[in-house]
Amino acid sequence: MSDHLASLDEKPQRGLLMRYFSRFDDGKLMRWAFVGVLIGSAAVLGMDLREMVDRNGGLWPAESADPMKRSVTVLPPAVETHGAREQSADPRRFVRTDRDALRDPISFTLKAGGVLAANGAIDQGAAARFESELEARGEYVTHVALNSPGGSLEDAMAISRLVRERNLATSVADGAICASSCPLILAGGVERQAGDRAAIGVHQFYAAEEMNNPAQAMAGAQIITARISRHLDEMGVDPALWLHALDTPPRALYYLTPEQMKDYRLVTGPLKLARN
Repeated sequence: MSDHLASLDEKPQRGLLMRYFSRFDDGKLMRWAFVGVLIGSAAVLGMDLREMVDRNGGLWPAESADPMKRSVTVLPPAVETHGAREQSADPRRFVRTDRDALRDPISFTLKAGGVLAANGAIDQGAAARFESELEARGEYVTHVALNSPGGSLEDAMAISRLVRERNLATSVADGAICASSCPLILAGGVERQAGDRAAIGVHQFYAAEEMNNPAQAMAGAQIITARISRHLDEMGVDPALWLHALDTPPRALYYLTPEQMKDYRLVTGPLKLARN
C-alpha cells in the first residue's frame, strides 16, 4: 500500500518537472547545459590553481617594481597541446610591436577612416577612458583596432559591451597581439576580423587574493567561467572557445588558429584593413 502511494506521489512531481522544462526551448537548454560543463571544468581546475602558479614562477615575476608592468606578460609561451587539439603554428614570430610599449596602460588614438587604435595593457580604469573617448569623438569612430596583451577582466568586458552598444567593428591586424582578456573585446564587435598573422590567445583567469584558500579559488573560478561563457554567448561567439582557456595555465597562452577563430565565430570575416 505504501509503495502504491509513493508511486502516486511521484507522478505529480514528474508532471511538474515536465511543465517546468517545457517553458524553455531546446536551444536554451543546450546552451545552459554547455555552460554547466564549463563550470564543472573550472571547479576541477580551481583545485589545482596554487600548484599551477608555483609551477609558473609565482603570481608575479620579481624583476619589475611597477605593478602594471609586473602583472602583464607579453607573448607568453604557447601551451603544449596533444592530439586533435594541437595547434598548427605559433604566431608569436609574426608580432612586430614593441613589447615594452605593450606593457604601458592601454591608449586610444583615432586614425584615418574612423579607426580607433587601442594599444597597450588593459589596466583598471581602461573602460572609463574608452567611454570618455567615445563621448568626445565617438561620431567619428566606426572600428576598434586591437593590439593588447590583455589585463583587467572587468575592464575588458565593459569595453566589449560598449563596443557592441555603439555598433562598432573590431579587428586584430597582422603583426598585432590580442591575448588574455583582449579577445573578449574582439568578441564585442558587430563585425570581427583578424589577420592570418595576428597572435590571438586565451588562458585561465584567477583572483590572486583567493590563492591561499582552495575552496574560495574553486568558487571564484566557477563564477569567472560562467560570466565569460555568458558574455561570449551574448556576443554571438561559441562559448566552447573557452575550453582552450581552461586547459591553459595563466603564464602560457593557447594561440587560436585562423580556422578555430572562424569555427568559434570569434571572427566574422577576413581582415580587410591595410596590414601594418
